[in-house]
Amino acid sequence: MGKVDEVRAQMMQAMKEKNKERKDALSALLTALKNRAINNRAEGKSDILTEEEENQVILKEIKSLKETLEMTPQDRVDIIEECQFRISVMKEFAPAMMEKEEIEAIVKEVLKELEIDILTAKEKGKVMKALMPKVKGKADGKLVNEVVASMSE
Repeated sequence: MGKVDEVRAQMMQAMKEKNKERKDALSALLTALKNRAINNRAEGKSDILTEEEENQVILKEIKSLKETLEMTPQDRVDIIEECQFRISVMKEFAPAMMEKEEIEAIVKEVLKELEIDILTAKEKGKVMKALMPKVKGKADGKLVNEVVASMSE
């Protein structure tokens, strides 16, 4: 069962339970997933999303909500609580993110592949270019950048 069906089933359950906040969060996620499928169809691709595409949509929605949280004034508690709740609901469907230790291991692999003994600021771009395709959708970009920065001189 794809994420669209899973989200739809959860949304129906929330409707039966009369949980409006959860239903609204799931509805927003379902809309984002459907829009991606429609865009794919317009580009001549299959309108059935791959697991990677579904994960990209979910992570994008979470990132958007986090950005909203950052820009929201502290006195707007209603918006802050709504964003936090929606993030928690969407995280149920998001892929598990890599931990710092896992990222460090992959960085070390990339350094071996590129034959770099000591990571300098000059080589950081080259390392990131080789590293990001390996962790895309599996690790937070900010954390990856922090790990690489901590390993460089």
